[in-house]
Amino acid sequence: MSSTAQFWRDPNLPYVESRRACDSRANYKAHSHPTVSIGAVDRGVSVFSGGAQGPTRIQAGSVVFVPADCAHACNPLPDSAWSYQMLHLDPRWVDAVREEAQQHGPALLPQVVLSHDSGLYQAFCRLNQLLFSCAGWQDKEAALIEFIGALATREQPVIALAADPARASAGVRRVMDLLQRDPQQTGPLEYLAELAGISRYQLIRAFRAATGMTPHAYQLNQRIIQARASLQAGEASAALAQRLGFADQAHFQRVFKAHVGVTPGLYKA
Repeated sequence: MSSTAQFWRDPNLPYVESRRACDSRANYKAHSHPTVSIGAVDRGVSVFSGGAQGPTRIQAGSVVFVPADCAHACNPLPDSAWSYQMLHLDPRWVDAVREEAQQHGPALLPQVVLSHDSGLYQAFCRLNQLLFSCAGWQDKEAALIEFIGALATREQPVIALAADPARASAGVRRVMDLLQRDPQQTGPLEYLAELAGISRYQLIRAFRAATGMTPHAYQLNQRIIQARASLQAGEASAALAQRLGFADQAHFQRVFKAHVGVTPGLYKA
């Protein structure tokens, strides 16, 4: 069976993106999103990497909540395929809806939540089916608000994070801020270590503890975050590769697919 991937976006609902992947064998590098990510496994087995206890298997029918900026990867077992659905939501929008619904407390827990509740899985599937349908955006907005507002994650099993941005020292935070503002910068590791006020070895260790990635991997991840937004806005892939500092378009396509699972052209379409 051939692999397929579909994306849904609506300019009327700029805070959400949805994805459906069928029989995917794509393997992702460790990455993070500036969004809250909610995924459901439809078929097969996924291995979640990014937890403090090591890789965790996620079976069909499970729903996973990944907080913004959490380094992770979800990949199928070797020589296997899996099918899944994924929502990416602006965390500020999620916070606002959760506060409206509960009148107290923050949004979702700031950790990975793994649910095996069949009712939650079915509700997620109904929501995503509606998003990909021809229904009006107002109906889709109402369904999103109802789904997010009704989520009950506090009694669900959690996966402790291997990395946590809250652990970042002031020096590491300076490097993170620089790479977020200017992911195209090509300064050597010595420069970043000097900015952090520690040695290169200490920077790599401290940066990985805070982000789950090395400074270079974090920089590439930030470029891909920018690339996704720019592709959605209509920027051409070739111009984007040059602007973001990739060696050429082929290099950009390889890195993009390793982080997103599809080529820039498919994602833009």
